[in-house]
Amino acid sequence: QVHPVESGGGLVQPGGSLRLSCAVSGFTLDYYAIGWFRQAPWKEREGVSCINLSSGIADYADSVKGRFTISRDNAKRTVYLQMNSLKSEDTAVYYCARRPRGFCGSSWYLGGAFDSWGQGTQVTVSS
Repeated sequence: QVHPVESGGGLVQPGGSLRLSCAVSGFTLDYYAIGWFRQAPWKEREGVSCINLSSGIADYADSVKGRFTISRDNAKRTVYLQMNSLKSEDTAVYYCARRPRGFCGSSWYLGGAFDSWGQGTQVTVSS
């Protein structure tokens, strides 16, 4: 099993944008969903967004709705997280993870049903 690989993090000013990528391999995409999570220092992990790789149906945490967009390019085996209007409170290590069964489910944000996690990419929003 190959773990997902995140990229695209960095330093950005408040109000700016970043696009994170999550490259996946080693499994049939139709049977999985991919979630993005983040963890800031001294805070619990937070579910950010999740996408069904087959249908493209997505869900978002309330804290990022209207600012973040998740998408997938199955030909490239990559899931993206476009982050706009970034705020200082978005600063965190961002992780992507794989969820079996092909759908996100109502409790995806808890992260318990995800079986393979990437190493994370740091996003820092600061002036």
